Formats: sequence, C-alpha cells, structure tokens
Amino acid sequence: MLILGSTWLVDAAVTLARQLGMSELIVGLTIVAIGTSLPEVATSVMAAFRGERDIAVGNVIGSCMFNILAVLGISASIAPGALLVPPSMLAFDLPVMVAVTLACLPIFFTGHLIARWEGGVFLAYYLTYTAYLILDVSGHDAQAGFSMVMRMFVLPLTAVTLAVLAWRHWHGLRQGRAP
Repeated sequence: MLILGSTWLVDAAVTLARQLGMSELIVGLTIVAIGTSLPEVATSVMAAFRGERDIAVGNVIGSCMFNILAVLGISASIAPGALLVPPSMLAFDLPVMVAVTLACLPIFFTGHLIARWEGGVFLAYYLTYTAYLILDVSGHDAQAGFSMVMRMFVLPLTAVTLAVLAWRHWHGLRQGRAP
C-alpha cells in the first residue's frame, strides 16, 4: 500500500508539473515536500500540545537526517544512473538549506528553546521561500522586487538578529550566567 501511495504521489506531481509548465524540481520542493512532511507536522504538533517537546524536536531533526542521509542514499544506490543535482538547486536551494541550518545554531544558544516568535520566523521564512519559488518559476514581474527586498532587508535583519542572539549568549557566559 505504501508503494502504491508513493507511486500515485510521484505520478500526480509529475503530471501537475507538466500541466502547469513547472519544473519537476519546483514541484518536488513544494507540493511533494509538503505532502510527505505532513505526518511529521501532525506528530510534532501533537507532541508539542501534550508537552512532549523532546519528541517534537527529535521528530523534526530525525526526519531531516533520515531524508537527507537514508532516503537520498538509498535513492542514489538503486537508481539506474547517478542522481543529477540541477545547477539551479546548487545555486539557490542548497545554499538556502545551509543558511537555515546555520540560523538554527544561535536559537539553540538561547536556553535550548525555540520560542514562539522564533517558530513564527521559521514559518515565515518557509512561506517566503515558497513564494520565491513560485514567483521565479512563473516569471512574475514581482520576482525582481521580491528578491531585492530579501537581499536588502530580510537577510541583513536576520543576520543581525542571529548575531545579537549569539553575542547575548556569549556575553552571558562571560558574565557567569547560564543560558
């Protein structure tokens, strides 16, 4: 049954991509990613509501690790040829993934907690990333302005916020205060 559901998801995603004139990469980065991550969302939300926060965080981190290492490793191992990484992914999506990973580090400095506002920022960044992908693939006129706002406002503000969080943590350690 799992194989059948996976086959339907992939076939539907490919069909949708072709009908909308979108690349399969964009459909994979959005629709397929969301569809396959909904069980993790449900699990983490229920765990958070029940106060089992370690399960919520562990589920997210474990799922990411499993997807990157095991799923990608198994797929590459059984594929008839090598898995090609599109140049657009190397130029944009992978650097965004690395930046998001680095953005998590100072958040974990702040008492090993992810506050509601930080969760809201993560959600806003995901929505922004998805909006960028949609604007880019559709060739929308707003894409250039959107990119400029991201480069000139959002990214510098994020860098400053992360630097302040890291500095506050480091300063607190020097003052003998625990995070």
